Amino acid sequence: MSRKDQLGQVVRFALVGGVNTATFFGIYLLLHPWMPYFAAYSLAFVLAMVGSFFMNTYFTYRTRPTWKKFLLFPLTNVTNYVIQSAGLYALVTWAGMDTRIAPLVAAVVAIPFTFLLSRKILVPGAARAAEPEQTRTSSTV
Repeated sequence: MSRKDQLGQVVRFALVGGVNTATFFGIYLLLHPWMPYFAAYSLAFVLAMVGSFFMNTYFTYRTRPTWKKFLLFPLTNVTNYVIQSAGLYALVTWAGMDTRIAPLVAAVVAIPFTFLLSRKILVPGAARAAEPEQTRTSSTV
């Protein structure tokens, strides 16, 4: 995969992330008046994650969705949450960053990890294609 193709995937990933965030927040605001806030949050999160899966398969990585990918996709959200949470804690506790800004910085730091994991899950052979040619050839010695 060329650098241009990879850059295109990163840009599309960012666009999907923006659409997904807006979708999540819109669903949350629609559900909030009719149910407890945490139930609205949870349902909006799940619905947005399903939408994110399809946007990432079709638009970002241009691949076919499968049940296996669908079942593995939540790992990207768990990874994102863990990295953001650890980053938030480190930025506030150890770096003394303002608590209003630290979540945004932590989210930006998590993007490459989330991108790489979602690519590995959604694009067959993506991890193998990224390896140098020497490591892919097996030795017969």
